[in-house]
Amino acid sequence: MISICIATYNGAKYLEEQLASILLQMESSDELIISDDGSKDETINIIKNYAAQDPRIKFFKGPGKGVIANFEFAITQSQGEIIFLADQDDVWLSEKVQTILNFFQNHPEKDLVISDLVIVDEHLEVIEPSYFEYRNVTLGVLHNIIKNKYIGAGMAFRSSLKSIILPIPAKVPMHDMWIGLIAETKNKSALIPQQLTLYRRHDGNASEIDTKASCFQQLRWRISLIIALISRKILKVK
Repeated sequence: MISICIATYNGAKYLEEQLASILLQMESSDELIISDDGSKDETINIIKNYAAQDPRIKFFKGPGKGVIANFEFAITQSQGEIIFLADQDDVWLSEKVQTILNFFQNHPEKDLVISDLVIVDEHLEVIEPSYFEYRNVTLGVLHNIIKNKYIGAGMAFRSSLKSIILPIPAKVPMHDMWIGLIAETKNKSALIPQQLTLYRRHDGNASEIDTKASCFQQLRWRISLIIALISRKILKVK
């Protein structure tokens, strides 16, 4: 059984296309967890219409505290052995779920994977053929603390990580950075080079490829992140 977690907020414009691409890859025993953070557009109606026709969809009212807390809540509700994170506005390519499940089966020592993505515009026209190449994605704790390359839209992990991940500290920069670093510190993460997601960029994205935050704000985020990792006893201070 797998769990796919989506955190929604005013995502009506692209949500149906994403839901369709995901549901086609799910087995009858799988679950799609959708936590909505107080959408004002047609997002909730879309979700309710899909949920009425598909029992695999489990719809929750989110905590209303932003994207990090919304994903945290969705992950908390998950029951699957493998947990996928999904953005509300992307499109999953048809081989995504099976490719990632095959990787976990063939690599029992790994607890988290990130697959490559194709960066596209709102019309799904290719902007960059490889997110990994565009962002120079590599593993490494220090490297990713300094400049985060972990991306939730390509992320999946074993449920065994939940006990370490949760709760997600409120002051970390993003949920995917926190989750990726925890797996990384335990040498349990891996990259899948196949492009398995159309990663849509548009005016309403909740996340940025290249952050516009000031250097001071980025430094504060990094300090908060390191403190959180030490407090969680993920990083050791000698």
